[in-house]
Amino acid sequence: MESTKGAAMSGIVDNPFVVFAAFLVAQWIAAYLGDFVRSRRRPAKEDELADLDIVQTAILTLLALIVGFSFSMAVSRYDQRKNYEEAEANAIGTEYLRANLLPAENAPAVRDLIRQWLDQRIVFYERHGERRIGQVEAEMEKLQAELWSAVLPAASAYPTPVVALAVAGMNDMLNAQSRTQGAWWNRIPRRRGD
Repeated sequence: MESTKGAAMSGIVDNPFVVFAAFLVAQWIAAYLGDFVRSRRRPAKEDELADLDIVQTAILTLLALIVGFSFSMAVSRYDQRKNYEEAEANAIGTEYLRANLLPAENAPAVRDLIRQWLDQRIVFYERHGERRIGQVEAEMEKLQAELWSAVLPAASAYPTPVVALAVAGMNDMLNAQSRTQGAWWNRIPRRRGD
């Protein structure tokens, strides 16, 4: 129940229209409250208004810089994650095809392990941020060891350039996963613990 509620809340927070509407309402309320408080106080003197204008300009400038830098960081990190995810998907597809270059006794097992690897990567993306992500990562580590165990005998028994190409593709696939994982960690957190 709690994970479903967390996933639903995460989906709401990720919707830009909901965020826009929430901030629009919050700004409207803040403006109304500010006007109400201002009307209850004594009117400001001319010299106080000049000082207030300087402070207001400085605060709004700093706020604009913070918002601008936050959006810039978020956009660049999003683009980086998107590029790494695309590269990882290409590496997985390429290695799946290159598995056919392995000897006939190794190729079916490697392709099956790559399909399992892909399933775990999809589960990782769907459950990112949940508490159970540790189980997915443990399964991926186990599959990584199995993948290497499946290609190393073929590489030892048949040290040809064609088999080396399949082994290099496996290395590229696993390295792409590491880069993507690093990009997922390098993000502006949405909430505490994310």
